[in-house]
Amino acid sequence: MAKQIVRPARRISGSLEVPGDKSISHRYAMLAALAEGASEISHFSAAADCRSTLDCLERLGVKVGAKGDRVRITGAALGGLRKSRRALDAGNSGTTMRLLAGILAGQEFRSTIDGDSSLCKRPMRRVIEPLSQMGARILAREGGCAPLEIEGAHLAPIEYTLPVPSAQVKSAVLLAGLFAEGVTSVIEPVRTRDHTELALAEFGARVEHEGRAIRIHGRPRLVAKTLAVPGDLSSAVFFLLAALVLPDSQLVIHNVGLNPTRSAVLDVLASMGAPINLISVRSANGELVGDIAVRYEPLKGGVIEGNAIPQLIDELPALAVLGPFTEQGIEIRNAEELRVKESDRIAALADNLRRMGAQVEERPDGLRVAGRSAGRLHGAEIDPRCDHRMAMAFAVAALGAEGETVIRGAECAAVSFPSFFATLDRLVER
Repeated sequence: MAKQIVRPARRISGSLEVPGDKSISHRYAMLAALAEGASEISHFSAAADCRSTLDCLERLGVKVGAKGDRVRITGAALGGLRKSRRALDAGNSGTTMRLLAGILAGQEFRSTIDGDSSLCKRPMRRVIEPLSQMGARILAREGGCAPLEIEGAHLAPIEYTLPVPSAQVKSAVLLAGLFAEGVTSVIEPVRTRDHTELALAEFGARVEHEGRAIRIHGRPRLVAKTLAVPGDLSSAVFFLLAALVLPDSQLVIHNVGLNPTRSAVLDVLASMGAPINLISVRSANGELVGDIAVRYEPLKGGVIEGNAIPQLIDELPALAVLGPFTEQGIEIRNAEELRVKESDRIAALADNLRRMGAQVEERPDGLRVAGRSAGRLHGAEIDPRCDHRMAMAFAVAALGAEGETVIRGAECAAVSFPSFFATLDRLVER
């Protein structure tokens, strides 16, 4: 298990591009596999999670060619996937497992999809229930956990109201709806990220919106596309926060995805006093893309809660470690979902922040992290619990702490950002 030593920094400056967006890369790859013709995808995510998606598609008979960050996928069309001889391996990727379950539910063969020990503890009943209503037969371990055995079927359209806001569950149902005769509807309690809807429309599916309902018409003809994946905003956030932790910092991050269902984190930071500017904003394949400029300014802190939580769920760990560097501290509420991610992120945040000397109150649905008046953080040994976002979040905290910090198992950052520590080291000045 590798250890990463992170030492305090004076400031961070310069410019960078972050890897392609994980969420969009997954979706482009899956839809390219169901399209007719060869799709060319550039700036495809280097994350291990997205490699898991490509590996699963190859096992299903899809021709995939990858060179650097460019991927060519020759689609099999809606009815062209083939049964894998072995279980599909989603690795650590909940997105791979949940979205691919929607596709496998519409196939005329049986599939098994498994994952690593962390993924096999995460809740899958939330996708099993709607897909079963559509006609698929799905077996899981006790508690609705992977591995999943999916017996595909001729699916029937449904109208499904999400009991918990989840872009992954919504996406699984919409992808299953591709194989149903008729119109499948998903109703969201609050708006979640809409990359699936945008990508479906880009490949030629008929997608409609009415209020909080999203409808997809089944059995479309999907057509191959040439696409560029925007930079991953969730990865960019760690560098934005580093600039807001270290005085005299200035940073520009190029070609970042600015989808309104993902950019709530920028609004939260701006409300705390962060001087963030968006530059050269443009539309590409239905997604907004632009450059983000940030410079250091002391932040107020504040409360993050309610309807904003589903759109911030991936960024909350990074925002939490910002707490000791703000005036008021940061409080996160209504975020029970953090307990069933790659780790129990609420518990992991509380434990590791306390190791660094922060004052933390842990709650069932979140936590409160005291601000600057509680004292400066000090270096410590961090256990990210094999969770990529924990490793990267505490690397940012370590830059503003006294003394060196050791992050155990830091290689887990490769799940989403393999070059994270090298990129950070290039930009910081000590």
